[in-house]
Amino acid sequence: MVNWWYQRGTASRRRQVACVALALFVVVLLVLPRARTTVNPSGSSGGSTTNSDNAETTPLKLPGPPSHEVLRKWEEDLPQHNLDLPFPEGRNGRYVKFSNQMVLVGWNNCLNERLMNAHLAYMSKRAYVFTEYIWDPSHYPWPPAQQPTDYARTPLNAIVSGPMAGGSWDPDDPAPRSISERWFDVVCPKERRRLIHVRDVKPALADRPGDEVFAAWQKVLLEAEESCVEVVRPAWGEDDSMPQVFDLWLWGSNRVVPLWDVFKDSPTSRLLGPSPIVRSAIDRNEYLFVPRGPRPAHPAPRDVFARMLAIHLRRGDYIEHCKKLADWGSTFYSWAQLPQVLDQFTPLPGDDPARLDTVLSHCLPTSAQIVKKIRDTREEYVKAGSGRVLDVLYLLTNEHGEWLDELKGELAKAGWHTIVTTRDLKLDPEQEEVSMAVDMQFARQAAVFVGNGVRVSLFFASFVLVLLLALTTGQWSSFTGNIIHQRLVDGREPLSIRLT
Repeated sequence: MVNWWYQRGTASRRRQVACVALALFVVVLLVLPRARTTVNPSGSSGGSTTNSDNAETTPLKLPGPPSHEVLRKWEEDLPQHNLDLPFPEGRNGRYVKFSNQMVLVGWNNCLNERLMNAHLAYMSKRAYVFTEYIWDPSHYPWPPAQQPTDYARTPLNAIVSGPMAGGSWDPDDPAPRSISERWFDVVCPKERRRLIHVRDVKPALADRPGDEVFAAWQKVLLEAEESCVEVVRPAWGEDDSMPQVFDLWLWGSNRVVPLWDVFKDSPTSRLLGPSPIVRSAIDRNEYLFVPRGPRPAHPAPRDVFARMLAIHLRRGDYIEHCKKLADWGSTFYSWAQLPQVLDQFTPLPGDDPARLDTVLSHCLPTSAQIVKKIRDTREEYVKAGSGRVLDVLYLLTNEHGEWLDELKGELAKAGWHTIVTTRDLKLDPEQEEVSMAVDMQFARQAAVFVGNGVRVSLFFASFVLVLLLALTTGQWSSFTGNIIHQRLVDGREPLSIRLT
């Protein structure tokens, strides 16, 4: 069900917005078959493309979405899915399922919330219950005719690996392993579950720092005597607009920063890795990044990733959203707010005439600003150590066409001989479905990453939900925030993590 609770205000205002949203939803359903974008038939992970010359052209079809039958069977057969295991697993183990987690939103909002929930379960001595990723249809990389009648779902282990997805903890760690939602229904039938309603816990934690929010929920879960606990959201129409334990109001403010010191050292963070599908996509496309320029003046690493600068560029119709960010005085999002991140952003006062231009320079930089940022970042990084070479450039972008071609031309003039974009990748259907995680892994492994912090909304290209979110909050990129998290956990130096 669509997360209609992402809207604050009085009950009357919610009803008004719901009526407008319902009307727009009907319109979207009517026009979507014609306006919908289609998957690039070349198999690139650039996502969707539109045919601007002929709107009536029949979309080209890829092979259908992957079924993941083998992977789902593998998850079903995880060794912890065994009633006879000793405590803290098995029929008498301790488990927690967060049924209030976000669905039908972008993967990166799901990722940071699920990671923190898994860390909370770990610190509460309970097994985390992992679930499949449920797609917003407008995000799914297949056209409507090739989508399932119900919402598309991707097994978590197709996207990531690690304890959050049922993988092992450290060898000497006795913590219970995460279990699947299907196994939770077996080991914890409904009659055995204690339901914890967020409305009974969250009101007292409003606007509290993240570490206090975490401690309060940890206390609740530790003190619960029941083996099986399920955290549930309010029914539609009740007051909580964001019923998650760690909600977007937290991630979008500096209240999240106090969570960092403990979270970064958690095995939930340390042991997070790409899935085998993502790793196969990295291996398949690594040849694209072999340097093509002149031989460096001094010996350079053979590893292409050690020579790579990756930059996250979001384009599209973002100008209006960037203006809203300026109006709202929004700052960076999630872990981009950490003090060890060198490039910080503080919005100017609302009456300052330079406020909008300052926001745009971060939110939607021009080609000249992008070229300058890349040049300055490379110079600073290379000068900071001996033997450093950056001569491979990866543009993580949803853009295509004239603007991207012109930018690549300017970058070539600036001395970049090897330039690869998201759309150059060759992916099979399984890899295509998780292409967002493929891009993230490239950015994680690159010597230097430059983040770009904006997107239209949580519900990109879904008109109804854009309207709802516009009434609530603007935010910078969870994609960039999650890459920052992974790079810092990997021990990357701050000079290798920059923001536009």
